[in-house]
Order: sequence, then C-alpha cells, then structure tokens
Amino acid sequence: MTAWTTTPLRRFARREWGPLFWTVRDALVRDKWRAAPMTLGAVCLTSVFQIVQNTSWGFQPVQNLGSVKAVDPLWLAVLRTPLSLFVPALDLPVWGALAQILLVFGISEICIGWWRTLVIGYVATLAGTTYARIGLSLGPDHPFGLPLSDRVVNDTGPSAAVVGLAIYVCWRYRAYLTGAIVIAVMIGEVLVKDNLAGKEHLAAIAAVMAVCVVRAKWGPERSRVPLGRRPPPAAPLPPQRPGT
Repeated sequence: MTAWTTTPLRRFARREWGPLFWTVRDALVRDKWRAAPMTLGAVCLTSVFQIVQNTSWGFQPVQNLGSVKAVDPLWLAVLRTPLSLFVPALDLPVWGALAQILLVFGISEICIGWWRTLVIGYVATLAGTTYARIGLSLGPDHPFGLPLSDRVVNDTGPSAAVVGLAIYVCWRYRAYLTGAIVIAVMIGEVLVKDNLAGKEHLAAIAAVMAVCVVRAKWGPERSRVPLGRRPPPAAPLPPQRPGT
C-alpha cells in the first residue's frame, strides 16, 4: 500500500478514534483494573445473577428483582429496570452479556465516568421498556407496533444500555462515523429480524440521541479541542557533530 493511501487512512483513524483510544489507553496504563471498578462490579453482579437464576431455588427471586415484562404494572417495571440490565437473557449465552458489559461499560466508565454510564444505560433501557408498551398499544398492523405475544416476553439484559452508551460515547468523542455504523447495524437488525429486542434498540438510540441534542443545545459548551490525549510529538534528532 502506497504512502498516498496510508496517509489519509491514518488521518481518518486519528480523527475518528484517536481521542477515544488515548483516553482509554492512558487510564488502563495508569490505573489498570482500577480504571473501571463499576464495570468490574457489574460483571460480577451479572455472573451472580446467572448462577443464581439457574438454580432450583434462585430463579424466581432473580425474576422478582430484575425481570421486566410489558404485562407488568409500569411502576413495577420502572423499579425493576435498573437491575434488569444485569440479569442475563434466558435465551442468549451469558458470555455475550458479560463481554458487552466489560467492553462497552468499561470504555464508557473510563470516558464519561461511572455515574454518567449508569444514567445513560438506565435511560436507554427505560426507553426500550416504555416503547414495548407503546408498541403493544399500536398493534401488529402498525409499522412500529408489536404483536400481543410480546407482552409476556422476559425483557432483560444489557443490550439496550450497551447500544445507548455506544452512541453517547461516539457523540461525546466525535466518532461520528462509528456512531452512524452502530445505528445502521441496529436498523439492519430490525429489517432482518423484526422482534422486540431490535425495536427496543432503536428506541434506546432515539432516547440517547435526544439526550445528546439537549446537551449540545442547553448543556455546558463543549471544548473545541477533541477529547483525549494525542500521542506526544516525536523527539527531535540530536545535532550531528561536524565531520560525522
């Protein structure tokens, strides 16, 4: 590959992922596992829920704490939603949920802080839960509607929060193309497999994008300098002695 083709690619990579990469790298080099304590706690909590819900005595208590269904009263769903992020879906492998939390929650915690990570994740998940009720009221014949059978679907797992956090971090660190790709993939998911989870992901994206618009319009003025540390410039070569 020639220099003409590699240089634009490098410039694009630095612009798109440089600030994000250096923020995560610096934190991991400096603090190691202490860079994301909330994420490690979330991984442990999800693992505990997975172990307990697969026992004969623990399934119902876990469902009572973190299982959300559209048929439940709204107040009960709102109370259960925070823990529902960390209850693995029964029909999906638990390693997928653990990997999502470790990667996306970890990057988000380093980049925007643990409490913003929890708030954005909760907003995204709650948006999906709210959409499920709206979709059921619209009915299966509406483009945004849902069939009546979805009212008893066990709606747990971190996927909506993961999608919402990915969009927010991409916006905050100006990785706009990456964020657009995430949105396109989620739209493709709905087109290929039209189910409750896919539509809830779109609802989560819409809610987080609304948060981004509000923050951009009425929140603190964003720095004009991209977030994250850029790599230090190369050290100048020492002066050569005469005759060398």
